[in-house]
Amino acid sequence: MIASGPPRLHTAPTARGAGRSYSCPVSTPLDADVLRERLVGTHYAKLDVVASTGSTNADLRRETTDRSVLIAEEQTAGQGRRGRTWTSPGGGIYLSALFRPDDVPPQRLPWLTLIAGVALVRTAASVGVQATLKWPNDLLVGDRKAAGVLAEITADHAVVVGIGLNVAKLPTGIEPGAGGLEPTSLADNTDQDLDRTEIATTLLDELAHLERAWRDAHGDPHASGLYDEYVRECSTLGRRVRVDLSAGQLSGTAQDLEVDGTLLVRDDDGVDHPVSAGDVVHLRVR
Repeated sequence: MIASGPPRLHTAPTARGAGRSYSCPVSTPLDADVLRERLVGTHYAKLDVVASTGSTNADLRRETTDRSVLIAEEQTAGQGRRGRTWTSPGGGIYLSALFRPDDVPPQRLPWLTLIAGVALVRTAASVGVQATLKWPNDLLVGDRKAAGVLAEITADHAVVVGIGLNVAKLPTGIEPGAGGLEPTSLADNTDQDLDRTEIATTLLDELAHLERAWRDAHGDPHASGLYDEYVRECSTLGRRVRVDLSAGQLSGTAQDLEVDGTLLVRDDDGVDHPVSAGDVVHLRVR
């Protein structure tokens, strides 16, 4: 997220522990033809599925077409916030979507990260999983992380949104990732048979509808209805949090979400601090 002002845009994530590689069951393979039939021409200009790549975000940065999508069965060199390395073995959904919202003011572009979070909540609900959002970019089921979102602005002012979603069941004994969050997956939280093609279609469909409404409103989160939905789904608001900043730590209560997507944290002295970048940790109340 951006060092001053609204949340910064970075590069593609996954929902696994940093720098580790795990094997896990692979669910139904992605069907590129079905994805294109359902999504290209209505919501997206082009969509490609590859067996493996280093980073879908890095690949898509070279794309010029608005609403282009790249999905990888496996991602081997994804990068996360603060230069972290993330691995993305088979069994998840790892995708990047490129948007060129030319009529949206630059200060509102960070909302694309939050838009992707709302799309993830809706997608989880479609398979019977109740999830919430940890500001700004994590999908939680309970206190476990099922997905992550990170994005970056390209040199020619497009935005590449990267999403990593755990679908297949995870093996036991995985250590917590960044921020101490234990990982989980959709399959760990539902008895439904999961089809990754259906899940990817739902995710990209929700992302497209949300992005279109936001773009049509020139990036206004209130006019598009995005602000209210994000606040409703965000489990960070109202909680005691610790924010790990480059200059130290801030502890307090997450009070509100600003119109630019910044998190407002009130410290124990009653002073409000706008947070645009930093790792947010949900604290347990003793």
